[in-house]
Amino acid sequence: MKLNLAILLSLLFIPCYNWIYAQESPISISSQQQIRVNKAASKLSRSLGEDANEERIAEEYQMLAKELSENREYDKAEEYLKKSIQIYSKQNKKEKLYNLNRELARIQELQKNYDDAIKSYEVAAVSTKNKKQKQICENDINRLKYDLFPEKKSDYIQQNISLIEKKGTSSEKAEVYQQMAEANLQLNRKDVAIENYEKALSNANNLAAENKQIEAAKIQNKIAGVYVADKQYDKAIDINKELIKEAAENADIERQIGQLQTLSSVYFIDDKKEQGIELLKQAYDLALEKGKTIEAKKSLELLTEQYLKEKNYKQSIDLYKDFLQKLDYLIQSDSTLIDAKIFQITDDKIKQLEKEKELKDRLIQEKNTFNFVLIISVILMMLLLLLIIKALYANKIKGRKIALQSLRREMNPHFIFNSLNSVNQFIAQNNELEANKFLTSYSKLMRNVMENSNKDFIKLNKEIELLKEYLELEHLRFGDKFSYKITVDEEIDPETISIPNMLIQPHVENAIWHGLRYKEGKGLLELSFSLKDNRLLITVEDDGIGLKKSREIKTENQKVHQSRGLTNVGERIELLNRLYKTNIRFEVKEKEEGVIVEIYV
Repeated sequence: MKLNLAILLSLLFIPCYNWIYAQESPISISSQQQIRVNKAASKLSRSLGEDANEERIAEEYQMLAKELSENREYDKAEEYLKKSIQIYSKQNKKEKLYNLNRELARIQELQKNYDDAIKSYEVAAVSTKNKKQKQICENDINRLKYDLFPEKKSDYIQQNISLIEKKGTSSEKAEVYQQMAEANLQLNRKDVAIENYEKALSNANNLAAENKQIEAAKIQNKIAGVYVADKQYDKAIDINKELIKEAAENADIERQIGQLQTLSSVYFIDDKKEQGIELLKQAYDLALEKGKTIEAKKSLELLTEQYLKEKNYKQSIDLYKDFLQKLDYLIQSDSTLIDAKIFQITDDKIKQLEKEKELKDRLIQEKNTFNFVLIISVILMMLLLLLIIKALYANKIKGRKIALQSLRREMNPHFIFNSLNSVNQFIAQNNELEANKFLTSYSKLMRNVMENSNKDFIKLNKEIELLKEYLELEHLRFGDKFSYKITVDEEIDPETISIPNMLIQPHVENAIWHGLRYKEGKGLLELSFSLKDNRLLITVEDDGIGLKKSREIKTENQKVHQSRGLTNVGERIELLNRLYKTNIRFEVKEKEEGVIVEIYV
């Protein structure tokens, strides 16, 4: 009956208790370490809330992961470390990625997720250009791949020892010597394993005070475990006693209780049950006194297990009753539970802030994408508009050039018609010699005119040459009516100045045909080129009958031809000014005898 009651209490109470502490780690942890976890989590939460820069958030993810790892919450540590790696990957921080991925691999190893650890070591190897670091990663990959082949495994560990021994950190050396110790344990080389653990301990003692105590105690416990496996119980007991003493001196209650529990297990293996039970009672009482609920629960379970083995059911029941009576007070006074709950709340807050940040970043990205598309669309529209404007402008220019070309071509038939009339006149007078002479000069002139007919501008010397040829022709016909003179200012270089093609000839023609031709006596046509206000001034001056008399004696047909000639010149000048942004103009002035035309180019 007593047996059934004890078992029933065990079955009823433990599941209920586990439900109350479902969020707690089954391993004893330091309240100080939990406080450090909470501080790191709180700092990260603030940074996320303040929308701090990515690098700062990545650093705080890394710090929280480190504290969680020290607190043996490896799954959480892995979660936050991956978030840090994700940010640094975006920033392509190779050096950071190497160290972070190695730390991630170490945490995955502690959780025995060897496949994931291998992948993390591979990423670390890719993240560095340092040959030594690459080789260390390669050795770690092979160490895990050959985990079931300790001889091969130890070869790769030894390679890393050689690489790390000279310039590695104390933490790296402590870790690699522990790996070698574990490989030697697989090979049942306990003495060699202890030697490796001793080297690891020596390096752990070089760490900072806070990490030194934790890491050194961990290694010493491993050494004690080897002594227990080798049935050297006295040595294991001595190590544990020293660790209990050290924990008490440092007021590290959780570690002190944990070491009491570990030492009790050594006594039980050594068949010293009374001493083992006494240590568990000490651990239980200390946990109750200091308000350490998790440690009290574990001590209770270990004591109950021993009482049940001894069939001491009454003590088992009394122990449960005692624990139940003190449970409420224990929970209320246990700061570790409060700290753990605080972390749970902060962790939830961090997740909420991460979701908000992700949503915000996505909205910003979508906005930026929209703005980018909008800007590109506006740019494309502007480019399209510019192309349309350019095409319209090109068409406008092309239209003006066609019009200009049309006006030039209009000049040619008029000029040709007048010249052919002169030839016809010579033929009608049976003046074959003059007709031949005229045709020779005319063909030369026409060839030069045709060569330049497709040009808007020609050199001044070329234009003067054409004018001379034209005047020679007209002088052959009206030699008794006028003489002519061409003067070019010395400041002018005719070979460098360009003027519009066939711009002067119509005015020269008007001077001869409508002014000098009807004069009684012989007239004079003066054609001069000079500079005025840094512009070329072309003057066509005659002493003919003048504009008024010319209009009086003209036939209607002659009036139309003269008007069209001047209109053509005016239209050409207007088009040239628009096309080439010039300021060409001409003025026709009547004087006492004759007309002066001034052309400014």
